[in-house]
Amino acid sequence: MFKKILIANRGEIAVRVIRACKEWGISTVAIHSDVDRESMHVKLADESVCVGPHQPSNSYLNIPSIMSAIELTGSEAVHPGYGFLSENSNFAKILEENNIKFIGPSSKLIKMMGDKIQAKKIAKENGLPVIEGSEGGVSNIDEAKEICKKIGFPVLIKAAGGGGGKGMKIVNDENKFKELFLAAKSEAKKFFANDEVYIEKFFEDPRHIEVQVLSGKNRTVHLYERDCSVQRRHQKLIEETPSPILNNEIRNELFEKTVNMVSKIGYEGAGTVEFIYEKGKFYFLEMNTRVQVEHPVTEMVTGIDIIKEQIWIAYTGNTALEQKDISPRGHAIECRINAEDASKNFQPSPGIITMCHQPSGFRTRVDGAIYQGYKVTPFYDSMICKLICHGRNREEAIQRMNRSLDEFVIEGITTTIKLHKKLLGHKKFLENDFNVTWLDKDKII
Repeated sequence: MFKKILIANRGEIAVRVIRACKEWGISTVAIHSDVDRESMHVKLADESVCVGPHQPSNSYLNIPSIMSAIELTGSEAVHPGYGFLSENSNFAKILEENNIKFIGPSSKLIKMMGDKIQAKKIAKENGLPVIEGSEGGVSNIDEAKEICKKIGFPVLIKAAGGGGGKGMKIVNDENKFKELFLAAKSEAKKFFANDEVYIEKFFEDPRHIEVQVLSGKNRTVHLYERDCSVQRRHQKLIEETPSPILNNEIRNELFEKTVNMVSKIGYEGAGTVEFIYEKGKFYFLEMNTRVQVEHPVTEMVTGIDIIKEQIWIAYTGNTALEQKDISPRGHAIECRINAEDASKNFQPSPGIITMCHQPSGFRTRVDGAIYQGYKVTPFYDSMICKLICHGRNREEAIQRMNRSLDEFVIEGITTTIKLHKKLLGHKKFLENDFNVTWLDKDKII
């Protein structure tokens, strides 16, 4: 097994990776910016290296500085977590060229599946249904309008080089098309240094379903699905598994086609294939070549440590799991706890945590990096922890989540704990009568 792994990330995911490494007996190296010296991941790691000032571009995205940290500490491998450099093919390639193992797929596959247009073509070639739209990138407005007329409004304009809601615009009719098309290109250029966009048919009442996979040279297995349909402006708030809307026939077809594609492209590592689901049909959305924020719900129902499996695949090239041995039990729900004020349009709420009491108890898990006295800075993503609860069924998982949210105390900053209590008690959530547009349309926040 690896002797030493550097974690090229921060916050809760860095803590999560450090814990998995410790269970393998692997030494860990934390990198941090100047404002993260007192962060939990720095305290838990065996070694730490400051890689620059608080700006992500000068620290957590600073490849030369991170490479220096790898050389300085003699790290054999790098776990990128999610975000930052986790899907940066250039970073993965540099590691490959320096004989440092990137805990993830090859740089070639990251680049291939990171290009949303190319990924869509690959999915289609391998039997996955895709959303109707442009065959590739579109830069000419007149050409774009013709595509929209062909597939019909509403349409979705999306950045080819990224996700997370950036460079994404919904166009309901032709009158607003030019304005939103140019805005999407501008955003895409700003956030991904690539102004290429593509056009897809917009679904008005979709669910967001994703399939977790683990793949090695020997085989590809799936760890069933997650439902991530409770979103605000394309940002996930609550995730659960199994999806309460799928039946076994659709589920099995989804798994079979997903495993087939992932296997055919020679994927190695943990990955997630995302789909839009509406009116009994699913359509390929994208593939994320990294671990997801919501991976703990899958771990709770399968009993499989996805991070440890990632490390094993990176070291051996194979997955130790067989499909017949993966049997999910019960239902799990995750709430993302953000340092935000939902009553003020989700305004960030940085500051010092003056009081912190985290819930515990039967089948209750908190993945986080906060503690009493910890300073939440305004420089990074506002998610400070995740609360995950498991039950024998969906009803019990919801009840356990409500109990856990009641126990969760974070003072000194404003968080989304109250929002989650409201959402979990809402009739539409309880009756499984929601989709990705629910919160934006109903304006219940």
